[in-house]
Amino acid sequence: MRIETKLFVYMTPFFLLVGTVYGFLVEWSEPVGFLALYLTAGLSGMIGFYLAFTGKRVGLRPEDRLDAEIHEGSGEQGQFSPWSWWPLVLGLAAATGFLGIAIGFWIMYIGMGLAVIALVGWVFEYSRGYHAH
Repeated sequence: MRIETKLFVYMTPFFLLVGTVYGFLVEWSEPVGFLALYLTAGLSGMIGFYLAFTGKRVGLRPEDRLDAEIHEGSGEQGQFSPWSWWPLVLGLAAATGFLGIAIGFWIMYIGMGLAVIALVGWVFEYSRGYHAH
């Protein structure tokens, strides 16, 4: 994870610099632009810190070594549920929430309720039914 860590860590001061330059150019009168750039720098720093922390625990991956072979990256990459409908329900819940922000705030409560149902269903997907462990 060295390349990903360096990418996000090096982007942090860049966004801070760009946010400061933008603030001086607009004479700090427009608060959304430079604040968004500062928040982007913070998000980039958090992601870089997480990747550095995780990279030290996991160790070198085949992608990080110059002498790695293609077959070293083969094998199980994770557990995925190709039959799961819960991500679609969660996406509809997010769309309903954003629709509530745009049209009426009361619609957002429907989206939040649907999101809770979708998250619970997705988390407990393997705890019941045919694929229960």
